[in-house]
Amino acid sequence: MRSLILSALLVAALSAPALADDYPLSGRWGVTTSSTKGAIDCAGKRVISFNGDQRRDSGGVPTSRNVSVMPAGEARYRIVDEFSNAQISSGRVIYTLVELDADHIELQLQQGGTLKLQRCK
Repeated sequence: MRSLILSALLVAALSAPALADDYPLSGRWGVTTSSTKGAIDCAGKRVISFNGDQRRDSGGVPTSRNVSVMPAGEARYRIVDEFSNAQISSGRVIYTLVELDADHIELQLQQGGTLKLQRCK
């Protein structure tokens, strides 16, 4: 009986979904090159929103679920996201999120390039 219970617990533990990390920030962020202080009007802009372990992107990128967040220095985080679409299942994207100040962040993409974002109103 005891081995049956242990086996059932092992199966339950192995079949449970992995817990995702939450992003180190939240809210809506618009792609911009502006360095002005404060939140901006994001109407008509590409917007990336962070909510718990979910990231949504209005730029045609599939919704992502965060897999891990690892500190990579002061106000820098190495992020691993997972996404799926019609052609790719469980694809991974790795990038560095940098908090420049309360209103500005950068996403430094592993494949090259940087997205500069500012908090939306």
